[in-house]
Amino acid sequence: MEADMKRTHGIASLLALMALSAGVTAQTFDVPRPSPGLMPNPAAGKTLYEKNCASCHGADLKGTEKGPPFLHKVYEPSHHGDMAFQLAVGSGSRAHHWNFGDMKPVPGLSPDDVAHITAYVRMHQRKVGIR
Repeated sequence: MEADMKRTHGIASLLALMALSAGVTAQTFDVPRPSPGLMPNPAAGKTLYEKNCASCHGADLKGTEKGPPFLHKVYEPSHHGDMAFQLAVGSGSRAHHWNFGDMKPVPGLSPDDVAHITAYVRMHQRKVGIR
């Protein structure tokens, strides 16, 4: 009888784990990723930033009335990693640190483009001590 209870408990635990795993798998999504081996180039990122980001985040990366500054501690790599930039550009971002409203996706930028932009932003962040 005790062996049957242990077996039943073990099977129930296994089924619960499988159900949980299935639920987690169903909620995953693809994160845009740059091409394998890409060396992000801040110079290329500057041009792309000026064309696609500066109108909201500022030509000087210090923000505007439309969007937040990238030269702020909240955008340091340990808080908003490079993948956060990929996700924001590709899917948009809900307002969560600032009162500018939600960011809409930015059409026409590839994950490689975003990697170049991120390299440009990170270069300027390092210049002001954001690491």
